[in-house]
Amino acid sequence: MKKLLGLALLFCGLIGFNAQAQDEAVEEITDEEIAKFAAMEDSVMAFYDQKNEELISMIKENEVIDGAGRYNEIKDAWEDEAKLAEIEITDEEKVAYEAILEFMGSLSTEVRELKIGLIKNDDVLGIATYNKVNKAMKANPEVKEKVDSVMADLKEKRTPAEEESTSDAS
Repeated sequence: MKKLLGLALLFCGLIGFNAQAQDEAVEEITDEEIAKFAAMEDSVMAFYDQKNEELISMIKENEVIDGAGRYNEIKDAWEDEAKLAEIEITDEEKVAYEAILEFMGSLSTEVRELKIGLIKNDDVLGIATYNKVNKAMKANPEVKEKVDSVMADLKEKRTPAEEESTSDAS
């Protein structure tokens, strides 16, 4: 019985040691790895923001649909033939709305493909680094805070430049 108790305590000690070793491995995230991870995420967000602006322009400046109000009216009625008849949708509006829907559908695919490409590119981030930082963020709130902080700084740095280029076009 004493041997069984001793083995149980040893086993519990090994589990504790293993958990501690995993915690230590999580803490070995370097500032460079955090910076690379945050830069990758920021690049994806910048791309998404750019595509979202294109979508908004596509809706607002669409000559057939004639702006966001009509777009919303079509959107609300889209799956219901009776409602589409009620709002008197034209064939041209249907084609224009379908083009917008197609763009929306491609948006998530493009963003996902970009992110996967950046993750797989060892010069940008690399799969091992992505997995390491992602795991550490889930296990350690401090790592997540560091990544979020770096991402916020990156977004702040890119946002003024984007606002200038938008105001220059006006």
